[in-house]
Amino acid sequence: MQRLTGIGVSPGTVVGRAVILIQRAQVLRYRIAPGRIEHELARLEQSRATARDQLLDIRARVARRRGPELAALFDAQLLMLDDPLLVPRADALVRRQRVNAEWALQQVFDEFCAVFDEVADPYLRERKGDVADLVGRLKMNLRQGLATPRDLLREVDEASVLIADELTPSLAAQVDWTKVRGFATDAGSRTYHTAILARSLEVPAVVGLHEASRLIQPGQLVVIDGSANEIIIDPDDAVLARVSKPARDIRSPLEDEADRRRPAATADHVPICIDANIEFPDDLPAARYAGANGIGLYRSEFLLTAADGATEEDEQYEIYRSMVEGMAPGPVTVRTFDVDEDQLALQSADSPIGGGWIANEERGSRQGLRGLRLSLTRPDLFRTQLRALLRASRHGSLRIMFPFVSGVEQLREAKRQVDLAAAEVARRGEAPPRVPIGVMIEIPAAAYTADLLAREVDFFTIGTNDLIQYCLAVDRADERVSRLYEPLHPAILRVIVMVRRAAARRHIPVSLCGEMASDPALLTLLVGLGLREFSMTPGAIGVAKQVLSEVRSDDLRAMARRILRLPTVDEVERELLAALGRPVVARHV
Repeated sequence: MQRLTGIGVSPGTVVGRAVILIQRAQVLRYRIAPGRIEHELARLEQSRATARDQLLDIRARVARRRGPELAALFDAQLLMLDDPLLVPRADALVRRQRVNAEWALQQVFDEFCAVFDEVADPYLRERKGDVADLVGRLKMNLRQGLATPRDLLREVDEASVLIADELTPSLAAQVDWTKVRGFATDAGSRTYHTAILARSLEVPAVVGLHEASRLIQPGQLVVIDGSANEIIIDPDDAVLARVSKPARDIRSPLEDEADRRRPAATADHVPICIDANIEFPDDLPAARYAGANGIGLYRSEFLLTAADGATEEDEQYEIYRSMVEGMAPGPVTVRTFDVDEDQLALQSADSPIGGGWIANEERGSRQGLRGLRLSLTRPDLFRTQLRALLRASRHGSLRIMFPFVSGVEQLREAKRQVDLAAAEVARRGEAPPRVPIGVMIEIPAAAYTADLLAREVDFFTIGTNDLIQYCLAVDRADERVSRLYEPLHPAILRVIVMVRRAAARRHIPVSLCGEMASDPALLTLLVGLGLREFSMTPGAIGVAKQVLSEVRSDDLRAMARRILRLPTVDEVERELLAALGRPVVARHV
């Protein structure tokens, strides 16, 4: 029996089998039942077979376009697929440790990295990139059909507890808490606002444990005691006798159909528009079920992660059309491809992109040629997507949004490309309607020229995830500074107010998406700052509606005025939680 002490942020005691989530690697680690081993091995083998077909197809296309010399670059990855140290090694880990295939592949990749890092030869060290690309492809193939954390957890047994390196509010909002009884995390300050969501759901939680996700093995029995600020690994009979009581019936807020369909509003009846963020077309039913007004952000770049890559105009058109029709009469806002150079590593004769997709967790800085910047350097790829979007707009309410905009010049060129695409569609006899055009405000250059950008567009969306990172010069993946990633930093709050005011002066709507919108406490502050439109993960909508219905907008405005005068994050947090009547928990850094 082992005890780990942390910060109890939601009271109560539960016991369950551990499910391990390493969010930085986007890998869920859980123990599988003996009867599921063959099923897991079949998934792994299918992933390898699919990867082989993909690589052979890419090789053939590159050979036709660039010649056999360049195509030979993929021979190494094809050979790796048969290397006994890769897939067969993962196969052995699944059998011996009884873990899911995704985690087995991650372990194998970590072993490869350790070997390559010790190699002196620079050329051989660079081959780690080939392994990363191949393992990323295998993991991508395993993920097909698994769109959300709720989907990833569907195979987990009931009476589980979640052990994670970190757990953001938007991720926590999607977990099926009828299966997962409680959670514990390594991080403290970074998951702090998730504590408010845990208390709303009455889910016992302990944070700030540092090494829990490393020390605990999938399937181990764990007690989470939020009241005593600790977790107990492999509890003895005496502890189990104390905590093993019938599980609570945990239900998400607004389970009733009428409650889900009720428009969001504050206690003094100020209407709030809540849309949903989605990554895959299959997420649309979840958005409708949650009662979203529309789709505030569809991340269209996830079309590129599919094994067959929906890059042709007709393929994209059918996807956008089904979304617009499926969400009617609500609007659907499609963000054009937000990818970088690494993610568009190749170009072939048959497709605007190649197979070189690199997952977020496996690439470096995204401050280079990315988003709209990259789209403007690839006009064929860009106009293909624009034509598909314009055609789909004839079937319902669709808006086009450009990512990573840093200036008016870029925006004007993008609008010119829209006009060219519209003319191309019109020449086919499919005259498209005028489609609203907007930009994501996610870098300081856009925020500080919001008054100029507002003259050129129909709407703004504030993308807080990147905006915070770039404003504070903090990479959340860098453990040395990740604690400085602070949504409540006074600079961030002032930037948000500045953008809102710029939009108001031009009478264009402004919404906010990102994890700030999914956090119930931060949502109330954002309403106090004057925002009335938000887009969040579907699983967070129920909690958001419930929290908003319990607060008055005039009280929130008064709270926001006080907070805008405060100089530090600690003071802002204390004022926010005190105003909401929440217990103030000591920050853990």
